[in-house]
Amino acid sequence: MNRNKVLGDLGLARRANKLILGEIAAWELMKKGKAILAFLASDAGKNTSKRLVDKSTTYQVRLIRDFTAVELEQAVGLANIKVIALADAQFAQLLIQAIDE
Repeated sequence: MNRNKVLGDLGLARRANKLILGEIAAWELMKKGKAILAFLASDAGKNTSKRLVDKSTTYQVRLIRDFTAVELEQAVGLANIKVIALADAQFAQLLIQAIDE
């Protein structure tokens, strides 16, 4: 995984307004069947982690847990970010390629 590229691409997606930020908003996107990829901070709370893992499994959304909350927050330029979801296919493909490197 090219960590710097993934974080840079998350920042790019944020500037393009293609990210869904927050646990509740990510769930809603998953329920609608529109989420392609989700990020969960590796240091997120136990309850948040369980809920998001369960939802991503149920709705078959790829979940990435390789980044801390601080890394995600710095990538998107906002505080208190533990969950990020992505519905845009082109940005999702860009991120998946960087993750799979």
